[in-house]
This record gives sequence, C-alpha cells and structure tokens, in this order.
Amino acid sequence: MKIFCVLAAILLVAGCATTGPVLYPNEHLKKVGEEQAHRDIEECDRLAEAYVKSDAGKQAAKSTVTGGAAGAVIGGAAGAVTGSLKRGSAVGAAAGAATGLVRGISRASEPSPIHKRFVEKCLRERGYKPIGWQ
Repeated sequence: MKIFCVLAAILLVAGCATTGPVLYPNEHLKKVGEEQAHRDIEECDRLAEAYVKSDAGKQAAKSTVTGGAAGAVIGGAAGAVTGSLKRGSAVGAAAGAATGLVRGISRASEPSPIHKRFVEKCLRERGYKPIGWQ
C-alpha cells in the first residue's frame, strides 16, 4: 500500500509539471500585457497540438515495458539470492514497470522539439520574442 501511495504522488507531480515558452520583454509584450501574452501562448499551443503529431502514448508504453523487463531481471537476481526467484521476479517486474510508467509520463508531459518550434514560430509571427522554455 505504501508503494502505491508513493507512486500515485509521483504520478500526480509528474502530471502537473508543465513547461511553456519564456518571452523576452520587448515592446510588443509590454504593449499587449501578460494576460494577452498568456492567451496567445495558449492559442499557439492549441494550434501546435492540432498540427503536430505526437507519439507520447507509445513512448510511455515502451518505457513501461522496458522498465518491467529490467525490473524482472533485477528482481529475479535478488530473488535467486534470497531463495524466492518467482516472487523476486514478480516484485521486480511490478516495480520496474511502475518506474518506467512514471518516466514515460514525465517525458510525455514535455512538448516535443517540433511542438516547441511550432509554438515559437507562431509567437514570433504575433510580435513576441520567445527565448526558451521553462
């Protein structure tokens, strides 16, 4: 039960971590203000989501499978030493899969480089000067 709670907390934090473009405070940004800039960022992000294909779900699944396999091997080795190969493999596979899932979700929450470039271009066309992501 403790492991489940810890994993749930990690997933919650990973799901809440978002990044966005940082804008240089040029004359356009000063003129339109922060609220309008945030609306423009959101609109450019929506456009990017509509036009840029994402394979985030596939990558999260791949990370889960890889983690599960690695966990089974490590758990099996530990189980063999302690005399419980089956149990060690099962526990290791579960822990590895959970770790892989968290890693995959964390990576999936990060926009792809193409998505970022799309948003930056959209913002530049609107008069902003994006300088990076944070």
